[in-house]
Amino acid sequence: MQGIKGAGLGLRSSFMDAIDQHEAPEWFEIVPENWVHMPPGMEQRFAAVAERFPLVCHGLSLSIGGNAPLNIPFLKELKSFMDRYGIEHYSEHLSFCSIDNKQLYELLPLPMTETMVNHIAERVARTQDILKRPLILENASYYYVPYQEMEETEFINAVLDRSGATLLLDVNNVYVNSFNHGFDPKAFIQAIDPKKVAYMHVAGHLEYAPDLLIDTHGTDVKDSVWELLDWTLSQGFNQPVLLERDNNIPPYATMLEEYTKVKELCQRHA
Repeated sequence: MQGIKGAGLGLRSSFMDAIDQHEAPEWFEIVPENWVHMPPGMEQRFAAVAERFPLVCHGLSLSIGGNAPLNIPFLKELKSFMDRYGIEHYSEHLSFCSIDNKQLYELLPLPMTETMVNHIAERVARTQDILKRPLILENASYYYVPYQEMEETEFINAVLDRSGATLLLDVNNVYVNSFNHGFDPKAFIQAIDPKKVAYMHVAGHLEYAPDLLIDTHGTDVKDSVWELLDWTLSQGFNQPVLLERDNNIPPYATMLEEYTKVKELCQRHA
């Protein structure tokens, strides 16, 4: 991705004052829904960060697999925001999060069918036409598949081929899904073309029960996920990697300790 390399970290408002006091990551990822409407004081601080660091938008409300028309006013507002701060990259989730334009505040699984592949391809084309930027789609964690005609990797590859979108490969999601649904995470990753991956995520999960992992993004990254990321990077996936933390967020200096592990892995396989 242009301007994005190495290891990144999710930007939180609580980090803003600490960025100048500690080592800084190579780039930041932001949830645009949290930043589009900022009070003037925060807007000035955000603009200063945007001038110093490459930024990637990682959205939560596009609902690319939803049944209602795309939210065009939101997409136009998002384009204006990205233009204002020089942000070139936008990723979202291969899921749906609304019904009849009512937000569910959950990333829900899609039927893995040819019909859904075509539906997503049409919506990707419309999204890209409005944003004037390519769309990146993340493989989602899921606990149930509403209807399935194909394996997940077949579904993902069909979406990428049909839509022209690239993949945000979430290594933690692969691990969580592989544990919960009983497949080999390495075989899953080997079924993905590295050339179609834009960047990667690594995050923590909750060991909820002996046979169930929950993708919480609220804990430190587990050793098993670090090992899978290390292996993935060794397989020719040399894309940037983001450390993702959405809940139970520790202070910035503590986050940098985990970030350093991501950075070291990226450098080892560069």
